[in-house]
Amino acid sequence: MAIKIEKSTLKNKFFSFDALAILPDVETPENFKSQFGVFTHGFTASKTDCLSWAQRFADAGAPAVIFDLPGHYLGSFEEVESFDDFKEHAQLCFADALSFLNESVRKNNIEIEMTDLILGGHSLGALLALKALDLEQFDDLNKMAICVGLGISQHKDTHLFESSFYQKTLDLRRQLVSPALDSSNVFPWIKEEKLDLDLMNQKVHLITGLDDIVVGAGGLEALEFNLKSLGNDITSSEPKKLPHHEPSSAASHINAFMRKEFSW
Repeated sequence: MAIKIEKSTLKNKFFSFDALAILPDVETPENFKSQFGVFTHGFTASKTDCLSWAQRFADAGAPAVIFDLPGHYLGSFEEVESFDDFKEHAQLCFADALSFLNESVRKNNIEIEMTDLILGGHSLGALLALKALDLEQFDDLNKMAICVGLGISQHKDTHLFESSFYQKTLDLRRQLVSPALDSSNVFPWIKEEKLDLDLMNQKVHLITGLDDIVVGAGGLEALEFNLKSLGNDITSSEPKKLPHHEPSSAASHINAFMRKEFSW
């Protein structure tokens, strides 16, 4: 029997969203790892961007779950009615996704006791992974975040996607999310959140490609400096090729980090 997928629509007080648990082969328990991964995607995208990440986990014997951010139509057609709700509570989806993953592991009689929780995401999802590190549901867990395509952009004016060159693309992509999540709301909030992060005493690994024009030159270093100044344990890597629009390509870099960090 190979990797198994369990699917579910998850609900909490604020949102409804879809998730897939990616489970390791139960016939090779000798390969099981005790790290669990919880991954999500960036603005206007879907959980498919993280499928390769979860597959690498499952191939190594580690359970993982990927989920759609609420209000993102490539994942599901559930609406987000209030941007304030999204700003304040979107990170709660990581806790719901982990609960679903734990249930899926038990349901399939996979005998793994989690020792390390890996929260990960791309771009907007990476920011939410950082915010999720402070959730009280995770207080007693050994946890860390892997953030792909996240930095403090050194672009002086508008967000790159709001430039005239990208305007047609943005006009299309803004229709892929709930109206409450329009880029005019999301982009300024993301910028503010990155600058005002108060995360402390957490472990974070940053992965951003040198060719990621959204983060841009110096963006990774600026975020790394800010997080370190708050007392966090930060590591980073800058692969030569990992463009912002290809987050699935981060799978090999995530796998390399896990091999180094946890002796996979």
